[in-house]
Amino acid sequence: MSRTSRTDEGHGRLGSMLSGLVMALGCVLFLGGFAWGAVVYQPYTVPTDSMSPTIAAGDRVLAERIDGSDVERGDVVVFKEASWGNMPLVKRVVAVGGDTVACCTDGKLTVNGKKIDEPYLPKGSVAEGATIPAIEVPEGRLFLLGDERSGSLDSTAHLTEAGSGSVPRSAVNARVDAVAWPMDGMLARPTNFEALGGISEPGPLRLVLTAIVVGAVFVLGGGAYGPIAKRAGRRRGRTGTREQALAG
Repeated sequence: MSRTSRTDEGHGRLGSMLSGLVMALGCVLFLGGFAWGAVVYQPYTVPTDSMSPTIAAGDRVLAERIDGSDVERGDVVVFKEASWGNMPLVKRVVAVGGDTVACCTDGKLTVNGKKIDEPYLPKGSVAEGATIPAIEVPEGRLFLLGDERSGSLDSTAHLTEAGSGSVPRSAVNARVDAVAWPMDGMLARPTNFEALGGISEPGPLRLVLTAIVVGAVFVLGGGAYGPIAKRAGRRRGRTGTREQALAG
């Protein structure tokens, strides 16, 4: 066997090895990303327009499984409460235990006396669709409103109940991170509540999606590299053979 043939054979083995390693890494990232997402996130279908325009009826959302103690103002949460029908509902947290919430002052919701800008409300609307007397939210509970204030059966519809329309933190199952279908992407962070305290950090959804996409690219790229490397090796081998024949 000529030196050129041995070199080309070595290149072919190296190419196959690299191809296998890249595909293996891609499989780990791809399958690991899906497994990570399945553990951390849960899909829900929103049945009504009470969260429009943020989330429309029929939208499929991805919600991070969290403990109710981790919920902050501005979060869009999935919860279940017996007095609300004991079915999964999606609403926005506007006040937490110890806050005083009211509506409206100059057409705006107030929390602890601070007027809240709410860019997620339907364009051209104001918060006055929900008239709320000054209510102090009991500790360990959450006050919830829909983004479509005029048509949402939220805390304003339960003001006469114990807890003045609030629900316990333990009722929360998950926090919505993104609208998966239609593909509207990640929900905007509720920075309008920052002056009242901390807001939630986004979940790991971007990292999960990155792992899946990179894994898919590695699997496809690694699978394509092997045959390309072999074909290139054979081409180099034929060229070397012709050059040796001409030299001879």
